[in-house]
Amino acid sequence: MKATPLSSKGKARPALRLISTKELPREDWLAVRKQGIGSSDAAAAVGLNPYKSQLELWLEKTGRDTTLPKADPQDEESPAYWGNVLEPIVAWHYSKRTKHKVRRINAVLQHPDPALPWMLANIDREVIGAEDVQILECKTAGINGARLWKEGVPEYVQLQVMHQLAVTGKQAADVAVLLGGQTLEIHRIERDEQMIARLIELERKFWQYVESDTPPPADGTASAEAALRCLYPEDNGQTVDFSSHAGLAAAYLELKAVRQSISEKETREAQLKQLLQQAMGEATRADFSHGFVSWKKAKDSSVLDVERLLKEKPYLQVRYAKRKEGSRRFLIN
Repeated sequence: MKATPLSSKGKARPALRLISTKELPREDWLAVRKQGIGSSDAAAAVGLNPYKSQLELWLEKTGRDTTLPKADPQDEESPAYWGNVLEPIVAWHYSKRTKHKVRRINAVLQHPDPALPWMLANIDREVIGAEDVQILECKTAGINGARLWKEGVPEYVQLQVMHQLAVTGKQAADVAVLLGGQTLEIHRIERDEQMIARLIELERKFWQYVESDTPPPADGTASAEAALRCLYPEDNGQTVDFSSHAGLAAAYLELKAVRQSISEKETREAQLKQLLQQAMGEATRADFSHGFVSWKKAKDSSVLDVERLLKEKPYLQVRYAKRKEGSRRFLIN
């Protein structure tokens, strides 16, 4: 696959068009993304994406993610679905407010430096004819996601945009975000050469994991937990001896100590809670100078009595049986 230069009106080092996405099937587009680190991968590649770990991203890039849950692009309850639906609307309102014209770039872009062929980018819109900004990134955030924007552009989005500026050689980008479906904010991100240099350095380290087929270390997140279960779904019955491995032995001892500490804190938490509950008796709420606690009865509800149903109609368990895949359990002795 040969990349071609992206027009940049005489500016040095324009981005390359790796492949056109205008009529590219989604499966083929996903395959192209595996060839490098895209702008939406940047934060995960450097370990700063709150939703995706380096290990999960590594699984995707090495084709080992087949058993990981995948978002359905047609799921109308998915934030990604509404992000795609609302992207043109966000872009239109950005143009209306700023008077900047924008246009799509229907291509996967590639960094022009031959030493950085793995740096790829997809850009929502190119800003036309403006001297101070060249890229538009469109975002949507629901009620829960909007909290991440209280202090401005979240770090993982800043890294995404800085990656785009690195690939394209552009100087600035606007991030237009629709918050809660009714508030449009526009944030400017200027090119930062020091940040770009650091980003490239960290991304290169991640890409070395991909090229060497070596998994990066897990980071303690739910994403890494799911990735480990995907990577090692079965055990082989063998026993490994880590007694002479100083680092792993220390981790084992610390894990035991942390588990013990958590258990003690959970016991103390239960004692304190019960102390307050006993003091409240039938009261609904107790006030303190620094806050309050409440102890309210939830409304009654109707649920299916599965135990009785199967006792009276045991054939239903056979007729509607569903195989549940077993998972590995991690125990400490």
